Amino acid sequence: MVWTALHAKIHRTIRSRHLFERHQRLLVAVSGGQDSLCLIKLLLDLQPKWEWQLGIAHCDHHWRDDSQANAHHVENLAQNWGVSFYLKTATEVINSEATARDWRYQALSAIAQAHNYQYIVTGHTASDRAETLLYNLIRGTGADGLQALTWQRPLSDHIFLVRPLLEITRKQTEEFCQDFNLPIWEDSTNQDLKYARNRIRQELIPYLQAKFNPQAELALAQTAELLQAEVEYLEQAAQELREESMRDWGLDNNSSLSPSSSYLLRLNRRVLQKAPLALQRRVMRQVLQQILPEAPNFEHIEKLTALISAPNRSQTDPFPGGAIAQVQGDTIVLR
Repeated sequence: MVWTALHAKIHRTIRSRHLFERHQRLLVAVSGGQDSLCLIKLLLDLQPKWEWQLGIAHCDHHWRDDSQANAHHVENLAQNWGVSFYLKTATEVINSEATARDWRYQALSAIAQAHNYQYIVTGHTASDRAETLLYNLIRGTGADGLQALTWQRPLSDHIFLVRPLLEITRKQTEEFCQDFNLPIWEDSTNQDLKYARNRIRQELIPYLQAKFNPQAELALAQTAELLQAEVEYLEQAAQELREESMRDWGLDNNSSLSPSSSYLLRLNRRVLQKAPLALQRRVMRQVLQQILPEAPNFEHIEKLTALISAPNRSQTDPFPGGAIAQVQGDTIVLR
């Protein structure tokens, strides 16, 4: 085996970030594109050092006429490498990027659970991280959305999603595949500019590189990395503040009063008033995540945060699902 600088870098990354341990079962998502082929080749080469048990999973969205041939191509690679292969094919029409992503993670989780894999490993790169930051920034988001591609996150109680290539650019994965003559399957949908991410990849980032910063892609990826650590810190601080604001009323972190109660939960305004606005907003987002049927948006968070300093008896209009928040002296009550 040829040991390259990229092998050494990924080996160090896995060890320093504690992404995997020895002897773990890793399910590698392989589309057949350059990023996923680079990923599986690196993991196969590192396997003797870590003694992993590797499997390859492929998700066929049925978006393209050649999708079945694409799946066979990946299956043949798995057979040549002596790796278990799992295929999941969509049975319903998938008509958006978001729907495709959700289906893919559900499919991968089902395979991992059925075959006892602890980790699902994807080939997301620094380039994907830069594109995601721009995509979410344009749509409107806070720091959480700007750092959305994280190194590791739980998909269930026992299965983790891991992205070992977040410091590697797409240009580097392409060069790696060329150096090892890996048979890349070109996905024609990557050229389709009706998809927003393709326009960011093919038009916006090259423009930023040409007009503003040749290293714009790496700079954006590094910004996402910095934000990830800050978001983790703020989220923990907000959780502690939320617990303190509910502790006075004898409510725990999973505060939910009895079904017969006329209110869902209550918060001590005096505790919240001492905190910076950034933490106040995060507390209110955490609260709303507990009680709303859907993810809270900016307007939901702002109108609940406004009650921290609002006059007595102020109240909001109904949130989705019907809950209403009201000021009662030093208390915010959600009914």
